[in-house]
Amino acid sequence: MKILIAEDEIISRKILENTLKKHGQDVITTCNGVEAWQALQNKNAPKLAILDWMMPEMDGLELCRKIRNESGNQPIYIILLTAKGQQEDIVEGLRAGADDYITKPFNNNELLARTQAGIRIIELQENLATRVKELEDALSKVKQLQGLLPICSYCKKIRDDQNYWHQVEEYVTQHTEAQFSHGICPDCYEKIVVPEIAKFASNDKSEAGLKYAKK
Repeated sequence: MKILIAEDEIISRKILENTLKKHGQDVITTCNGVEAWQALQNKNAPKLAILDWMMPEMDGLELCRKIRNESGNQPIYIILLTAKGQQEDIVEGLRAGADDYITKPFNNNELLARTQAGIRIIELQENLATRVKELEDALSKVKQLQGLLPICSYCKKIRDDQNYWHQVEEYVTQHTEAQFSHGICPDCYEKIVVPEIAKFASNDKSEAGLKYAKK
């Protein structure tokens, strides 16, 4: 997972970078909020960001708000790194758009645990987005018949919106993804096909016709 770090304190930044790299993460480091914002505008930008609260030029709180207001449809999981441990400070950070927080001085195990939690959420969001896209694609290919369909009581043709009459299979094929394969139901076989065979046989006095009628 590609992770962005925005931290102006060099020692803290190096600890964050080395800890995450040691556990297989791809890390991008920046020194302030402006650099971090620029990094997030790049193609294939990180989807998880660890932002220090107190930074020059643009602090973590301001950057959180900017990300939430201007990032469009690309969700970014934000962990706010702060020396402010009071409850009201934490609430303020979460209201600004942070998803989680770590207080300084941070514990490496806590950092990894919270980062892994963020990665799991990002993966769930991506899987959900993929499933939604697949569902939207499937729905876009489905045409549904809705409302009342005028149908002839005798020949069973259906009238369209332009007042043209169509065979049922033609109309359904045009308005749905269904395809027809024709056959004969048992009732129609007895009522229509058998009499037609008998009629054909009675008109055909040849040996072949008589043999066909006996079948």
